[in-house]
Amino acid sequence: MTQTASKPKVSSPSALKIIPLGGLHEIGKNTCVFEYGDEIILLDAGLAFPSDEMHGVNVVLPDMTYLRQNQARIKGMVVTHGHEDHIGGIPYHLKQFRIPVIYGPRLALALLQGKLEEAGVASSTELRSVEPRQIVRLGTHFFVEFIRNTHSIADSFTLALHTPLGVVIHTGDFKIDHTPVDGEYFDLHRLAEHGQKGVLCLISDSTNSEVPGFTPSERSVYPNLERIFAQASGRILLTTFASSVHRLNMVLEIAQQQGRFVSVVGRSMLNVIAHARALGYIRCRDDLFQPLQALRQIPDDKIIILTTGSQGEPMAALSRIAKGEHRQVKIRPGDTVVFSANPIPGNTIAVVNIIDELMMQGAKVVYGREQGIHVSGHGCQEDQKLMLALTRPKFFLPVHGEHRMLVKHAATAQSLGIPAANMVIIDNGDVVELTAESIRIAGKVPSGIELVDSSGILHAEVLKERQQLAQEGVVTVAAAVGWNGELLAAPEIHLRGVVSSFDPLKLQQRIREVLQTCLQNQWGDFSRGQGKQEVDWDGLQQLLEQELRRLLRRELQSTPMLILLLQVPPQPVASLRRSAAAAVAG
Repeated sequence: MTQTASKPKVSSPSALKIIPLGGLHEIGKNTCVFEYGDEIILLDAGLAFPSDEMHGVNVVLPDMTYLRQNQARIKGMVVTHGHEDHIGGIPYHLKQFRIPVIYGPRLALALLQGKLEEAGVASSTELRSVEPRQIVRLGTHFFVEFIRNTHSIADSFTLALHTPLGVVIHTGDFKIDHTPVDGEYFDLHRLAEHGQKGVLCLISDSTNSEVPGFTPSERSVYPNLERIFAQASGRILLTTFASSVHRLNMVLEIAQQQGRFVSVVGRSMLNVIAHARALGYIRCRDDLFQPLQALRQIPDDKIIILTTGSQGEPMAALSRIAKGEHRQVKIRPGDTVVFSANPIPGNTIAVVNIIDELMMQGAKVVYGREQGIHVSGHGCQEDQKLMLALTRPKFFLPVHGEHRMLVKHAATAQSLGIPAANMVIIDNGDVVELTAESIRIAGKVPSGIELVDSSGILHAEVLKERQQLAQEGVVTVAAAVGWNGELLAAPEIHLRGVVSSFDPLKLQQRIREVLQTCLQNQWGDFSRGQGKQEVDWDGLQQLLEQELRRLLRRELQSTPMLILLLQVPPQPVASLRRSAAAAVAG
């Protein structure tokens, strides 16, 4: 049902600021700020998953310094859909600043509610679900209209932002699916209406801008899955993205037709299916689902196991099954494992390793683009052209993609008649200033990444140390120095993870020589007085560490982490009294 709302009145500011904090020159952590006058609204707040060199990191977030600094101006957030790269960062951000209200689709907010409760921040905001074509007001200047689109997750929206300068359309993630699994069609008519009235700027998903043609319909996967299931003589294990509600719907439909029962393995998939069933996005018989322990009583050719792990995630259910570490599911000859997802760039090696492990245990593994069991949720070039043709924007801003994708999308827009001067290629943190007559990059705000491990925010210097430890190991040196500036004993040296052909005994001797030379030549620079004098132990330790690093770099041809444990004599009582007296006098 459409809510009517009066158009915002033209205000004194002449420019709308668009500030992406994530999702540019990358895939993931999509986060965008819209700013007009003294008001800010947010569109999505996603996360990304760590790369292999991010040791111990759980998730990657955009740098939210700008929003922490301007939190009093935030009027609310709008969410396009329920994928992790669009809502996964919200629980972390709510621990740092308040978002008064969050509007979004029912499925996305149901998934988000669980995340907020788990993080203990459910009371920090208000969640309000919306319907197609509903318009909500945020602050004085922003009216946001939710337009149904089609994507790889149910309940997804394109947004029309009504501002004092005109309508700005943000596509969110989209493809144009003419045969959607759930019967919820892309509201192309509403887009065309906006295009006829005039769209100031289109902000559009660029993920598949390098791929010609249209993205196939999700429904095109159905006959291939149906054929593979019919040919399987034993159990079927199928992995896909947990949020692929349409794909899961088709699997359940085929299972019912072929008389198979379904078990679900993996927390995220259990969670999505539960919410999708409660909201009516998945409809099937209750007895179709069976717990894992009940499968012992069911013939193998009547079993389908839905599992997480399509991207080779180390802790996902399929990874543990492939390694033989899952307590309840073991691969046996005759099983068919179906990868109904393509690897995200960077995950290919992990996925291939799991496929090998499954095959070595006797499973038949069905995977690869040629099988026709996965289609993208993002529009290709012809989808993007149709979006541009329907909206007919004056200005164009490609987003959600790596640099080459943004450039290609801009070229597509130019082929449809949008002048190059009316579009900009931007990066995270760029401030895009949009007026009725121009679009330009007008500055930059803090941007980058924030890394989160199990303890909370992980600082960049900690990650650097972890990378150094993983790549080149650690050398620990324990040395005791007396008041006379001499070593009291031979230093103790321990190497962990250091690969070198250098003789450890010779290295120990060299380290002792470096320490002795430094103490002999420069002890006077750090000590003063007679007998039990005053010594700048901190300064001495920095010098010794510097010289030892040079030695290690020269002798080992590497730069392992150095930990120098410098044992020093206790400070004399007289010196302590002098220090206390000086503090009182000060």
